[in-house]
Amino acid sequence: MPTNTSHWAAEDFDRARQRAFWRHIAARLAGRDDALLPFDEVRSRLRAQPQHDGGLRQVPIDKIVGSVSRYRDFDRAFLPLRNTTRGRWLSIDRAYYEDLDLPPIEVYQLGETYFVRDGNHRVSVARDRGQLFIDAWIIEVHAPVPITSLGELEDWICRQDAVDFMDRTRLLELRPDARVELTLPGQYQKLLEHIRVHRWFMGVEQAGPVTWEQAVASWYDRVYADLVDVMRSTGVLAEFPGRTEADLYVWLIEHCWYLRQAGELAESAPRGDVIREYARAFSPRPRRRLARFARSVTQRLRAA
Repeated sequence: MPTNTSHWAAEDFDRARQRAFWRHIAARLAGRDDALLPFDEVRSRLRAQPQHDGGLRQVPIDKIVGSVSRYRDFDRAFLPLRNTTRGRWLSIDRAYYEDLDLPPIEVYQLGETYFVRDGNHRVSVARDRGQLFIDAWIIEVHAPVPITSLGELEDWICRQDAVDFMDRTRLLELRPDARVELTLPGQYQKLLEHIRVHRWFMGVEQAGPVTWEQAVASWYDRVYADLVDVMRSTGVLAEFPGRTEADLYVWLIEHCWYLRQAGELAESAPRGDVIREYARAFSPRPRRRLARFARSVTQRLRAA
């Protein structure tokens, strides 16, 4: 039996290495990154906070996306990339053939993704065998942004300004369901300025000091979420494909400021009407552009 298990394990490893090779070629041709994510770098860039013991649980193997120290030894499917992993990989694969118990792995949990602290080879063999879950001791790491998938994790890594905003405001701690996502760079600084101004007005209104946390929560509830509710009731976001509610919030706030400065907008003007007029004036939809062109032609003809 030991001789057979050694032979079978060697064949398994060779097949896994071959699959890793072809995955690498396919990823290069598609311009896709197939590397595991390095935990320390991800944790630093996402401003992840102190750790908490999450206990022993079963972890979905396809949610394990990175490693603390072995991210160069395996690809994103945890296939072995180097022959130096062979000895340890074979010993674990033989344990499966011989029906031996293996200890749980250790992982860091960041949102709904996981990074291996100890047990990379066990993950590799388990995944190669089609195993869906693996026992793991979990250390939870808090991030200031929501992470529900690998794609979302990578998106946050690329959006440093968004991470900075969420870290500075601690919005998810104050309002766990909050989603404030902008598609254009440089806009999060505007939101921080909105909060600072709101804090100042709160201090004047209350005739006393206002904490940053109080200002963030009040801005979200009384300004941002309130305006977003009106947007949703008008369905105006459909007029701006590819944009978010936060994008439209920033544009509307600036638009209203300019109109008030010019004396063209009263404080009592219904916000729904203002939002619909903004869509008529600035929506990139073809029918809106055509309507604006027709109005301009009509105005010129009348002026002539």
